[in-house]
Amino acid sequence: MDELFLDAQVREEIGRGKTKGLRGQGFVPAVIYSEGKDALALKLSHRQLVQLVHQHRIEGVVINVHIKDDKKQKSRPCIIREIQHDPVHGNIVHVDFNQISLTKKIKVNVPIVAKGEPVGVKLEGGSLEHVLWEIEVECLPTNIPQDIEIDVSALKLGDSIHIKDISLPPGAEILNDPEAIILSVAAPMKEEVLAEPLEGEGSQEPEVIKEKKEVAVEGGESEEKENKEKK
Repeated sequence: MDELFLDAQVREEIGRGKTKGLRGQGFVPAVIYSEGKDALALKLSHRQLVQLVHQHRIEGVVINVHIKDDKKQKSRPCIIREIQHDPVHGNIVHVDFNQISLTKKIKVNVPIVAKGEPVGVKLEGGSLEHVLWEIEVECLPTNIPQDIEIDVSALKLGDSIHIKDISLPPGAEILNDPEAIILSVAAPMKEEVLAEPLEGEGSQEPEVIKEKKEVAVEGGESEEKENKEKK
């Protein structure tokens, strides 16, 4: 995986009002969190950050944050902890980083990429179901896979690929349930055909209603006769 770099400056502007003005100057406020150390407030170039996001998948990958005028540690290996977006316009408004050690294993989510067209789709009319789109992997930051490609071309109807069917390079371990299904080929859905009514079925209900009406009329007539006789 290519190394990613991002320039940053130490941020003196703290507080909602000041960070709002910071965004107006073309910066995005950010924070680096490090185990056993105080959080470090930074500001990033909005243009450079957007360019990085558009050109790379930055979640779960190592980003070397170069901090201007930082005499202690000019470059810090980090992974993105959270990216906050404006709920209306979708712009990036804040970024949280976790500083990491390149010699200590970390847990990251790696995307799954299906390659090929299954036999069960091409010849049997089935559909490929992508159950898991990413899996959790534990490895050194320098060994994080960009993605995990799975060849699905041999899958027939009813076939599935599970977590246990995947192999990773030495030093990387998958943390998901081994029996969990990643991809499967499902049978085509059958259209339900409504059964046509048998001959005579359609006229049964009106006949019953008619009989009830006739009974009601007859009952009404007899009731009227009894009233007349009483009078």
